[in-house]
Amino acid sequence: MSLSTFKGGTHPYEGKELAAGSRIAELKFEGKHIFPLSQGIGAPAKAIVAVGDRVLAGQKIAEAGGFVSANVLSSVSGTVTAIEPRMTSAGIDTPSIVIESDGLYETVPGVGTERDYTTLSREEIVEIVKEAGIVGIGGAGFPTHVKLMPKNPDAIEFFIANGSECEPLLTSDYRLMVEEPEKIVMGLKVLISVFPQARGIIGIENNKPEAIAKMKKACEKEPNIEVKELLTKYPEGGERQLIKACTGREINSSMLPADAGCIVQNVATLAAICDAVCYSTPLMEKVITVSGDAVVSPSNVRVRLGSSYAKILEAVGGIKTDVEPAKFICGGPMMGQALFDLNIPVTKPSSALLAFTHDEVSENPTTPCIRCGKCVDVCPEFLVPVLMAKAADKHNLEKFEELNGMECMECGSCSYICPARRPLTQSFKMMRKEVGVMRRIKAEEKKLREEQAKEAKKAEVK
Repeated sequence: MSLSTFKGGTHPYEGKELAAGSRIAELKFEGKHIFPLSQGIGAPAKAIVAVGDRVLAGQKIAEAGGFVSANVLSSVSGTVTAIEPRMTSAGIDTPSIVIESDGLYETVPGVGTERDYTTLSREEIVEIVKEAGIVGIGGAGFPTHVKLMPKNPDAIEFFIANGSECEPLLTSDYRLMVEEPEKIVMGLKVLISVFPQARGIIGIENNKPEAIAKMKKACEKEPNIEVKELLTKYPEGGERQLIKACTGREINSSMLPADAGCIVQNVATLAAICDAVCYSTPLMEKVITVSGDAVVSPSNVRVRLGSSYAKILEAVGGIKTDVEPAKFICGGPMMGQALFDLNIPVTKPSSALLAFTHDEVSENPTTPCIRCGKCVDVCPEFLVPVLMAKAADKHNLEKFEELNGMECMECGSCSYICPARRPLTQSFKMMRKEVGVMRRIKAEEKKLREEQAKEAKKAEVK
């Protein structure tokens, strides 16, 4: 059988065997829990509690700061001890609410109450998702309620559940599909009800046969939902690549999935939607993978948002004896963030904590480009990284744009395959940020010129 996929991509060491067999274990911690006001794409939330307030689990402690923003809810009961900048996985201090947990986990009234989603309107479901603070749990943290408000809801034909989990070592989504497939399917059914013209597709790479079997069993009586087996290849879980593999349609950086009649959500996000809509439970916890060759017991654990990575690692057995970890990563090894401190909180987009005995980046020095073209072959966006790197080296923003550098999805495939170990993805990430700043400055200058021209015309009339 020919499996669906996309052009380009790589086949890094999967490492799934380390934690794939570990059932999800629930961990709870007392002490400080930290809730950054910014936990994904969009404007930071605004704190609505004060130091000294006692809060309950499931209570909104910060409200969305704009249309593209998300509420923040406490995952524990306890006392607000500070509202101050705290370090996050990005390595920067972010305004955060610090809550000292009392270990009681008292919840706000109504949490856990069952609800029949079929009695709810589209607007009511979207509002529930918004109030629950749900964002894209498996990606960049884009507010989910915004995705559910496209310009033309009736034009949505496909609702794609991302069960690819293509990043090496990560197995949290896999365990969710194996252990809680019904919840994922229910979340998908809820969203399909919001878009009556759509049908559901659950995309799963073929290196997860048990998950495929479980998900097929869970939706065998759902005529509008199908499980599509995808060829195992990184970055199959990228939104653009998943849309191409599942529907044959293509989008670029100037388009939204809705422009191609699609909406994509991670399977963990769908489970959170089921909790919120069907069981009145906001986003307070998530499943993450703790893995890597330096970890005593690679595991999949369900933890409360705001929990410390340091405590999580200790709870699963910590680091192997006589081992000095060379590198910690928050997220996957291809797109994750290297960490220099584990005293940071789990946030909504968090997916994993990885610990390695070797750091391939520092242990393999960079050498000059040999123009082998391997980076071109693996790029899933049909770019020419070797030329983009040359523009980046010269800090030529215009040339980088001309080479379609803004189409780069920062997947890391080019850096992974490069025999010269050149930091291609890192340089492209910086260039994309600078081009974004340049574009904003130009837009502001254009707006100012237009306003000045209007004022000049008014003066001429007078």
